[in-house]
Amino acid sequence: MVCKLLSLGWKGLDVYPVCVEVDVHRGLPAVSLVGLLDTAAKESKDRIRAGIKNSGYEFPSRRITVSLAPASRKKEGSHFDLAMALGILSASQQIVFSRLSSYCIAGELSLEGEVRPVKGIFPMALYAREAQKTLILPEENVKEAGCVHGLTLYPVKTLQEAVSFLSGYATRRPYTINYRDRQGVTPAQEGDFGEVRGQIFAKRALEVAVSGMHNVLLIGPPGVGKTMLARRVPSILPSMCFEEMLEVTRIYSVTGLLRPHESLIRSRPFRAPHHTSSSVALVGGGVQIQPGEITLSHRGVLFLDELPEFNRSTLEALRQPLEDGAVHISRAAHRVQYPSRFLLVAAMNPCPCGYYGSRDKACHCSSSHIQKYRNKISGPLLDRVDVHVELADVKTDELMEPESLEEGSAQIRERVEAARKIQQSRFRRERIKFNSQMNAKQLHRYCVLDSGSKELLRKAIGHFGMSARAYHKVLRVSRTIADLNKRAQISVDDVAEATQYRSLDKNLWV
Repeated sequence: MVCKLLSLGWKGLDVYPVCVEVDVHRGLPAVSLVGLLDTAAKESKDRIRAGIKNSGYEFPSRRITVSLAPASRKKEGSHFDLAMALGILSASQQIVFSRLSSYCIAGELSLEGEVRPVKGIFPMALYAREAQKTLILPEENVKEAGCVHGLTLYPVKTLQEAVSFLSGYATRRPYTINYRDRQGVTPAQEGDFGEVRGQIFAKRALEVAVSGMHNVLLIGPPGVGKTMLARRVPSILPSMCFEEMLEVTRIYSVTGLLRPHESLIRSRPFRAPHHTSSSVALVGGGVQIQPGEITLSHRGVLFLDELPEFNRSTLEALRQPLEDGAVHISRAAHRVQYPSRFLLVAAMNPCPCGYYGSRDKACHCSSSHIQKYRNKISGPLLDRVDVHVELADVKTDELMEPESLEEGSAQIRERVEAARKIQQSRFRRERIKFNSQMNAKQLHRYCVLDSGSKELLRKAIGHFGMSARAYHKVLRVSRTIADLNKRAQISVDDVAEATQYRSLDKNLWV
């Protein structure tokens, strides 16, 4: 007898239906799994055998064939266990199920017959809703899937519970969650800009960067506050809307990084990988293609501290995702696209010892060592960083100022939100959201300069030796500064401030 059930598989962030077909017939006792399964899925036959026996059922002493269709797509993960176990019980005529075609089933089975949580439940729940299916899932994953409005869920703890429900012996109410309470309150960010003494220029630069989603590089001696400032950038980012929460939660669900009983990712991600990270860890990939740090920081901040210490090839892999907002990973049998729309915040010292240009300490590096250190970051990568900020040592008087004199993150965030509303209105008919995403045609339309601004920019290009890409970056940053200043037209002052954020083109990189 053949039994058919529906489960779900995922590739990248996309979910597809998997038909679990189980055939139990006469022959030498054996279990055969077909359908291009990975190691975790192949090992399920041993978990299923023990789980069925320890749940009080009989494991058939017959020839059992389990097929996961479509056979041409590789199946990854252990979440097919529950569907295969139910299929074996049905095909061996131990249990009679009804209306199996209306359910999607996912869950890993323990040796004792318990249903364990699995990763990737959130995108599966989204697919089940679109397919108008009822989802049967592990109880520990129910809060994660419960955020999907309009989906019927039935959580189960054990194989016996699943059998009782599907056979009609036990009636259960579907799991429900209050839709209005799902967004909750955005958790308070750790750290506040009011805690940072001095560095007014750097704070202003970060405000501009966050307002228009411009990538930023902080450079200065050790101890001036580069890391402190970077870690407080999320505190001036606007709260995520519900759609953005869904995007981020989908990514963290697939990677298995959602905390137990966590439903939605409500705060913007902040990722700070170590400088020893490989290009695969940063961009994504591997044998079983997984998202990298740039995808895990989607809609949030990617902080690269000690930027020159990263492997050069690792940094060069960032160039295409920074431009496109997505990373395309191709292998012989796999092609996956992951989103990577993040704000890059990088920090570095000006030289190997860190004290080049410091007022308080002398630099002991030779010119050749300094040049070699700086050459670790290529010009093309630097061109993709919109805002360059040089930080100086904090003066003693500034360091001892009371905290009440410093502007807090809440005040800065209000100006950022106002600037972003202006951009939303401007780009309401475009496919972009931020000034940093404008192409050449949009720059010509929205970044009109008067004669004074053109003359200033012409001199800046000649003085700093800017590339065409750097010129466009200045225009985008000028547009953001004008939005912060609530000006419809870009002024000379806006262009002057924007050119200050490209000073490293001349000072350090030629």
